[in-house]
Amino acid sequence: MIRSTCFVLVAALSLSGCANVEEGEGDLPVQTADAAASGGTAATGGPGTFQVLFETTKGDFTVEIHPEWAPNGAHHFKELVEDGYFTECGFFRAVPNFMVQFGIAGDPAMSAKWDASIQDDPVVKSNKRGYLTYAQTGQPNSRSTQLFINFKDNKFLDNQRFAPIGIVLGDGMKVVDSINQEYGEPPRDAQSRLTTMGNAYLKQAMPNVDYINKATIVAQ
Repeated sequence: MIRSTCFVLVAALSLSGCANVEEGEGDLPVQTADAAASGGTAATGGPGTFQVLFETTKGDFTVEIHPEWAPNGAHHFKELVEDGYFTECGFFRAVPNFMVQFGIAGDPAMSAKWDASIQDDPVVKSNKRGYLTYAQTGQPNSRSTQLFINFKDNKFLDNQRFAPIGIVLGDGMKVVDSINQEYGEPPRDAQSRLTTMGNAYLKQAMPNVDYINKATIVAQ
């Protein structure tokens, strides 16, 4: 079903409906959104597993996607990558010691094309450092195109339907950690404006954000 709902940032307690959010976490990764010391890990393989190379303005990193962890999310992510959805896509929300979020297309036409949600997956992996997970609204089955990478272990997200789909490999978290975090939480209307204006909004409101130049499947 095609959605016309604007994406907004929601306070953590109102989204989760409980008081177990750690102090200082701020808003959850919402859309209207077993690592080594470096935060990465070695490739593990498995049926249907594939790897995606992210070429960014801060360097390259590779994410290994595991369909057995979250089949709906993994399949949808593969479709997005194959369509070039993440080309020139900004890291519009980077909260220190929490996570970095992306997935609103730089081209508004691409955002409109993929304005649909997917069914939830059960949470079978924890939101540890380096794990890639979809952002979502407070409603079930609201995942779409926005994702985030955990800067640290965020286990409190596990009981709120945030199902990881993959993990940053090797030393890739060194690149992820270096993504510009100066803007932290963006303005409350940032997601809706970015959706309708594309990168023109980022260049105006957050000129120093980092970008995904392109994302491509490199192994499967």
